[in-house]
Amino acid sequence: MSEIKVSCLCHVYSAGTPFEKVAIDGINIDIPHGQLVGLIGHTGSGKSTFIQHLNGLLKPSSGTVMVDGEDINADKTATKKARSKVGLVFQYPEYQLFEETVFADIAFGPKNMKLSDAEIDERVREAAAFVGVPEEQFDKSPLELSGGQKRRVAIAGVIAMRPGVLILDEPTAGLDPAGCEQILQNICDYREQTGSTVIIVSHSMDDVARIADRLVVFNRGEIRFDGTPEEVFSNPDELRSIGLAVPAPTELAMELRRIGVAVSGSIYTNEQLANALIKLKRGTE
Repeated sequence: MSEIKVSCLCHVYSAGTPFEKVAIDGINIDIPHGQLVGLIGHTGSGKSTFIQHLNGLLKPSSGTVMVDGEDINADKTATKKARSKVGLVFQYPEYQLFEETVFADIAFGPKNMKLSDAEIDERVREAAAFVGVPEEQFDKSPLELSGGQKRRVAIAGVIAMRPGVLILDEPTAGLDPAGCEQILQNICDYREQTGSTVIIVSHSMDDVARIADRLVVFNRGEIRFDGTPEEVFSNPDELRSIGLAVPAPTELAMELRRIGVAVSGSIYTNEQLANALIKLKRGTE
């Protein structure tokens, strides 16, 4: 189990130079074990800078990041320990595949953990199963795979380290609708079966609305909203004011209400909209 507590976190790029930029400023957030959190915000809002602090890839200009009660920046040992607990999958991770075979790529992290061959083999097969990589592909070069397959191999490489927290930066970027759906389902299945914390950075309001327990909205390096999807998407005008959209079902429900169709309830997924329309139809029959 891994719990994250961030206090007064600030990061300044190129501090003391003419190019100084405050990327995140005064972030306070607790993420308990087991949550699926969606991080949303326009480009440059601070999301990617923030997540790179959660396993020590970036050091704070000020503030602390605690994982399981330990300051991950206390020393090199603490940072290394945090990286075994907090796994980060970068945007377009398939560009980082470099081993000769799929198996070797997934095994890279566990090998660096100095595990036995038997343990490495177990973890590779387990991670591959989680993300839908068939064992028949283990001996193939990653370069032979499709874009979606490469993405799953890259995610499996992080999952094979069995992190208590899995962070994914735009995991569906560049994929077709079917590929997006498969990746999101893989992520949800992994979270359900392991109980791990999952943090997803996304520009897709529709994706995070469907799968997240909690949404954290970044704007200009600060947290603007933090709540359930229902709570966050109940502020459509404020979201638009900071350059964000609301999910398509929310937009459609708002338009229906504008023209006099009494669609009831909080709506931010296709299922909720369909149920509301069915309920409305039954009420008029």
